[in-house]
Amino acid sequence: MNAVLYVHGKGGSAAEAAHYRPLFPGAAVIGLDYQTFTPWQTGPEIRAAAEALKAGYDSVTLIANSIGAYFSMHAGLNGLLEKAFFISPIVDMERLIADMMAWAGVTEAELAERGEVPTDFGETLSWDYLRYVRGHRIDWTVPTHILYGSRDNLTPMAAVRAFAEKHGASLTVMDGGEHWFHTAEQMDFLDGWIRACEK
Repeated sequence: MNAVLYVHGKGGSAAEAAHYRPLFPGAAVIGLDYQTFTPWQTGPEIRAAAEALKAGYDSVTLIANSIGAYFSMHAGLNGLLEKAFFISPIVDMERLIADMMAWAGVTEAELAERGEVPTDFGETLSWDYLRYVRGHRIDWTVPTHILYGSRDNLTPMAAVRAFAEKHGASLTVMDGGEHWFHTAEQMDFLDGWIRACEK
């Protein structure tokens, strides 16, 4: 029997894993309710979950959404997974942090001095986080399929294309899709994408 590990994005929950159960008949589809929110803390949580599944099942497939994909790529999962499905993955965190600093009008010098800077759009900018991102480049060799929306406001098309090319991942783009796949049309597209990749 195979297992599917679902890692949600920001504001999501492990309960979202239920959506994917009909797409993987005969597999155990399990959502991870991680308790931390930095790659250096959440990565080990994801690895522990993947290792536990690997010990009890024939193979493990990962489905990871948004920042959940970024955390997963810092979990040391190479060799543990059969494959991965990334939905709107954050593939260039340094670029995203730089964008958020620009939106908030915060300079790098100011962030370094203050350590953390809350923003009006609900994110807290962190100097430690930025330093971690710069010091820990992505090492990812898992066979991966990526779903991306053309209207994604967090990751530029060029960044996701470059990531896919560098890591040998397949890339499917939904015209008009958003970063958060949530409408009936978007979820139908997502389901069709998974089914097509599973053939």
